[in-house]
Amino acid sequence: MSHSSETPSLSVERFDGPTARKYSSLGLVISVAGIIVSAIGYLKSPEQFAFSWLFAFMVVFTISVGALFWTILHTATDSEWGVLVRRQMENLASVINVLPLFFLPLFACAPTLWKWWNKAPGEDPLLDAKHGFLNQGFFSIRAIVYFATLGGVAYLLRSLSVKQDDDGAAKHTLLMRKVAIAGLPILGVSLTFAAVDWLMGLDYHWFSTMWGVYIFAGAAGSSMALLVLVISALRRSGYLKSVTVEHYHIMGKFLLAFTVFWAYIGYSQYMLIWYANIPEETIYFKIRNTESWHVLSTLMVVGRFFLPFPFLLFQASKKRVPILCGVAVWILLMQLLDIYVIVLPSLHQTGVSLSLYDISSLLAVVGAGIFVYFRKLASANLFPNRDPRLSGSVNLTN
Repeated sequence: MSHSSETPSLSVERFDGPTARKYSSLGLVISVAGIIVSAIGYLKSPEQFAFSWLFAFMVVFTISVGALFWTILHTATDSEWGVLVRRQMENLASVINVLPLFFLPLFACAPTLWKWWNKAPGEDPLLDAKHGFLNQGFFSIRAIVYFATLGGVAYLLRSLSVKQDDDGAAKHTLLMRKVAIAGLPILGVSLTFAAVDWLMGLDYHWFSTMWGVYIFAGAAGSSMALLVLVISALRRSGYLKSVTVEHYHIMGKFLLAFTVFWAYIGYSQYMLIWYANIPEETIYFKIRNTESWHVLSTLMVVGRFFLPFPFLLFQASKKRVPILCGVAVWILLMQLLDIYVIVLPSLHQTGVSLSLYDISSLLAVVGAGIFVYFRKLASANLFPNRDPRLSGSVNLTN
């Protein structure tokens, strides 16, 4: 990467306010429509609603936490390359702060989702052994801690970044670095335990020591894919013209890294559980290798690794924006499939059973994410124009 002490003269870029309001309003309409249909689902088929809502919630939660990871990593390592795209990482991570509202319906459906919720002591000896962790009070406290810490880190990093746009003070960079370094273990612990509580908890008998890393791998890869698409959409709209193929090349390398990492963790988890052949562990994969679930599981393995890998392997394809955007769209679709295959087999164990409420729930939570993102997009500059590392990002070569 190039290093230059000369800060480039770049015009401050702000997204068009009326356009942002139009898209944020569209997101709100989509969310409200999804909520209405999902509410009907809650009345007609509460069990289906509960699992559909958890699926949709976890899709948006993992992607927004993944965006926070990239913000933290960029800031903690004092990275130059991503200064031009960092504000969009911050905007995507800000979606975390609206997600507690969408977690509330899951509390209402807790006995349906998490079978341990209302079990009496002595009913299941295995649950009794885990009662210190799996109990309603501690579960609720943990959820509050996850949202408070992740949302707090996301808020602080973006707030300090925006303040630096006004005064250009280096103290903001130093403080952001401290917040990011503290935020890295917070993110690791919160995402891991949230994945255990909300996803592994669907079958409290089942366990995997690699589960948190597996969920993290999907979150990081899919959020980088979304960043590629967001940056491309802004450039097509006439913004961020200083972003070059060199930036896409680096984003493509991160996509490649987490495509391989996801496959490595997924294979390792499967292989270790298969080799040990402990019934409490194998039940997870046994269900997902049953009937039509086996088709989706196979598609996920092929689609999440073997299809994108050849495109991401070569420098030329990573520098061709249309190809990289196509791969990014595919990776996002595979993230949806991954979370779907994690959540819905707990309800439909004998095979896939698609529901309208899967879609309405996704529209409800994604629409809210769109609303928050465009509100944030219009409220600050499109890139940190007074960051001391901006020159390195503008003059990037790799």
